[in-house]
Amino acid sequence: MGEGERFQLGTVGALTLSVVSSVSIVICNKALMSSLHFIFATTLTSWHLLVTFCSLHVALKMRFFEHKPFEQKAVIGFGILNGISIGLLNLSLGFNSVGFYQMTKLAIIPCTVLLETIFLGKRFSKRIQFALSILLLGVGIATVTDLQLNALGSFLSFLAVITTCVAQIMTNTIQKKYKVSSTQLLYQSCPYQAATLLISGPYLDKLLTNQNVFGFNYTTQVTVFIILSCLISISVNFSTFLVIGKTSPVTYQVLGHLKTCLVLAFGYILLRDPFSWRNILGILIAMIGMILYSYYCTLENQQKTVEAASQSSQAREDESDPLMNVENGSAVVSSNVGQRQMSPVWSKSKD
Repeated sequence: MGEGERFQLGTVGALTLSVVSSVSIVICNKALMSSLHFIFATTLTSWHLLVTFCSLHVALKMRFFEHKPFEQKAVIGFGILNGISIGLLNLSLGFNSVGFYQMTKLAIIPCTVLLETIFLGKRFSKRIQFALSILLLGVGIATVTDLQLNALGSFLSFLAVITTCVAQIMTNTIQKKYKVSSTQLLYQSCPYQAATLLISGPYLDKLLTNQNVFGFNYTTQVTVFIILSCLISISVNFSTFLVIGKTSPVTYQVLGHLKTCLVLAFGYILLRDPFSWRNILGILIAMIGMILYSYYCTLENQQKTVEAASQSSQAREDESDPLMNVENGSAVVSSNVGQRQMSPVWSKSKD
């Protein structure tokens, strides 16, 4: 199996793991929050990150991956920014209607495209932009129900979008710049993400729910679901860094909207959530957008591969021809010298 085939197989595996684990944790957390009334989302996320770090530390001791330290300032800044973005998304949901929160999530893709275009010089073809527009339209039809605006909620949503975009772009660029794997980056940044949310989580949850997380009645059922949620989160956090590292922040967001559609479908099938023809239409349009995005990305990647191969073969040909070039050059020089030597004779005879 060639290097390209292994990379594609790894990418498909990462995408599949991300979808399965994310849909699983959403269903688990929905049962935890809706049925068991444990509504402390930020604190729960901090526990997720803490468990993820502990599991990665055990994996490191068992030599499943190698620790590769790099610039500490980048790690700390990245970890804290990730924690802040999670907290802001939760605040955005708390201070806005569900419909406006869904619009906030939809805004992440165009914002990421804009930031990558301005600051990283990345170019997105019109075909990719068209596919993303179809996707966003479909998800918007399926999920956005009401749009109630308020100044504080809008400001928090704006901050949430910016920090989320920057954090996801950094996830990709740090892995490439410092040549670290997704596991190595997650292991080093997890403590700072967890610390940020462990400190701020109880206060944010108190602000949003008017309840104290430490005063909650932790029954056996609640504890079991919290443990299950934390275990699934290991896979969620790992696959997030893996997908962004192997593909791009935009592709990860496209995958996120696929998860949203799957959660809506599974919610109807398993939990009998209300489902309308608008949801079905939106999901179908979104799926068309995802298929187009996948097709155009594959097409453009193949074109880049062909161009890279042709450039590589051309370079190899140029490297293999220097002797011929020298011989040709010497032949030209000798012919020129001959012409110069002949010219005065020609002139004399002419005279």
